[in-house]
Amino acid sequence: MTPVVLRCGDVPLPLALTPVTTLPAPTVPEKADLEDVVAHTESLEDPRLIVVGDDAAFAAVLTRLMRLERLEDVELAYVPEKRTPATEAYGLRTGSKAATVALNGDAKALPLIRDDAGVALVGRAVVRGDDGALVGEAYVDDDRLFSGTVPGIRIEPTATMPGLRAAVDRPRWFGGYRWLTGRAVQLGSPAAILTRDGVTNPRALKRSTFYRHDTRWKLVR
Repeated sequence: MTPVVLRCGDVPLPLALTPVTTLPAPTVPEKADLEDVVAHTESLEDPRLIVVGDDAAFAAVLTRLMRLERLEDVELAYVPEKRTPATEAYGLRTGSKAATVALNGDAKALPLIRDDAGVALVGRAVVRGDDGALVGEAYVDDDRLFSGTVPGIRIEPTATMPGLRAAVDRPRWFGGYRWLTGRAVQLGSPAAILTRDGVTNPRALKRSTFYRHDTRWKLVR
């Protein structure tokens, strides 16, 4: 295993990672920012890419590996500064403890959740209406999640099959979330505002689908 650190933005770098080759990137790296990083892993034996940043950065890296069909070649480790939806979804550590796991942990193959725009999801997607309330209809596999008007919905990946879960986004005092699990969730709406891992889509959508990709990815846990 050959580790490489990708430091996204000015987040603190845990001491354990300072001896490792470190490459800089913007807070949310885009395609051009990751070209040299991915090319660098091609010259390594059993590459392990350690992403230091937030969920948006981690999702951007996973998305790039998916599009380049490198999911089976590169192990991914995640070192966030604090807890995030992705750490909750996969039971990951933070800070210095996450750095230790990134260097010494084992990579496990997990289902990868993406959407129809070709963007990977690592923590949480939230969908709301353009005026607050979400109007439309959504299904998780063959089960109806909602039809009509709701405050919004949330979609999260899971570490086990079938790969994702979704729920109507309602106040906790209302009784918590009633999750449906499945392989895919499909939404139709006159105007839906989608936020993936903290990054909001620039335009309202009429349709959106999240589903399990045909190739798994390797997460260090």
